[in-house]
Amino acid sequence: MQRRADGSGDPSPELLDQAAAAFGLLASPSRLHIVWALAQGECDVTHLAERVGGTLPAVSQHLAKLKLAGLVRSRREGRRQVYLVDDPGVVTVVRTMVGELSERAEAERAAPRRRGFGA
Repeated sequence: MQRRADGSGDPSPELLDQAAAAFGLLASPSRLHIVWALAQGECDVTHLAERVGGTLPAVSQHLAKLKLAGLVRSRREGRRQVYLVDDPGVVTVVRTMVGELSERAEAERAAPRRRGFGA
């Protein structure tokens, strides 16, 4: 079944493949952290590595994969490359997911702990 004009129905197999590929890239905690950091503002690889706690080569590799997928882009600023998110929709998805998980964790911490067997 194809998607209808009102947005209902099933997405095409091609669209599902694209979405799975994007989610696959974001399944890495390191890449997710990089996208999260870039959602806050553009940054060069040195500062990104410091922020996410990764090595320069590892962060560069992650950025290369994200760039190939069209999730981030770079621009030259003097002698350095500055990276930024190239897909605002991805920022929305990442912020929504992290926000939901954060709220859930806070609610669990705030819930009173039950003690004993009869509680």
